[in-house]
Amino acid sequence: MMKVGIAGIGFMGWIHYLAYQRTDCATIQAVFSRNEKKLAGDWRGIQGNFGPPGEQVDLSGVHTYSGYEQLLEDPEVELVDICLPPHLHADATIAALQKGKHVFCEKPMALTVEECDAMMRASAESGKLLMIGQVLPMFPEYSQTLEWIRAGTYGAVRGGTFKRVISDPTWIPDFYDPRSVGGPLVDLHVHDAHWIRMVFGQPSRVTSAGRMRGDVVEYCHSLFEFADADYVVHAESGVIAQQGRPFTHGFELHLEDATLLYEFAVIDGKGELLKPLTVLTSDGKVERPQLPQADEITPFVNEIEEVARSVESGTPSDILGGDLARDALVLCHRQTESVQQGRPVDV
Repeated sequence: MMKVGIAGIGFMGWIHYLAYQRTDCATIQAVFSRNEKKLAGDWRGIQGNFGPPGEQVDLSGVHTYSGYEQLLEDPEVELVDICLPPHLHADATIAALQKGKHVFCEKPMALTVEECDAMMRASAESGKLLMIGQVLPMFPEYSQTLEWIRAGTYGAVRGGTFKRVISDPTWIPDFYDPRSVGGPLVDLHVHDAHWIRMVFGQPSRVTSAGRMRGDVVEYCHSLFEFADADYVVHAESGVIAQQGRPFTHGFELHLEDATLLYEFAVIDGKGELLKPLTVLTSDGKVERPQLPQADEITPFVNEIEEVARSVESGTPSDILGGDLARDALVLCHRQTESVQQGRPVDV
């Protein structure tokens, strides 16, 4: 069983903690936080835009560290699960790799492409795996869609539109700081940027129109161009004034022989499946496949199991790899440039 040290007990640290409780492939060996209340198990102040609020947790049997270096020195920790603020991802990842630990780092991989490159070099030099928490392909609707795409069930991909919109995350004071969290594109849209990169390859050019909030894009629409001119790909992402709907995401994906539809939202504190995964085939059929039962934590359980399989086999995940996460960050930055400059930007 893989022994894990969680670095950072905020919203994502809490979500990962819940996921570890539901898997038998990994166990929490240690946690790191500079907050003494959290080290004592008081996680009741944690909140996010999905999932349950934080609770009092039992950390008996778990090593608790107030210093990150202490966690890295723990000989029983095999993998460090980094849930720290994005501006700390690169340094924390490199330090863990250099200490001989595998790393599972929450998205975004980092705030700059240069940091991503340094993280990947450290992984190669250490011989330890680096995986990034791009969890979207682990959601049942996206996982099933990816399975169909890779099998060619409905022919080749042709394009689609992807949506990820949230309310203002007022509990994150530095959300719009490009030097700390990164803003809506880097912290939110990076999921769809990763999905687009994985399914269609890296775009050659992007045209984005939207609104800025300070130095980051608040909300935008983006049209991606590819070497294959038949691909028509669009994304809607960002923050709008909709506090009663803190989160929504979905897609309309075009394949040669079918169109796939899906949309989910959190409205007035409750998750609503607005459009279950639906297949519209080219011969006129409408199909709604039966998917495995899942809740908001299930994708993170699937993600951890993918990480554990990779560590056990010594083979990097083809979904959670650093190369895809790096390219997703490149796309987010190019979209920002396009909004700022009011013109198409080469990727």
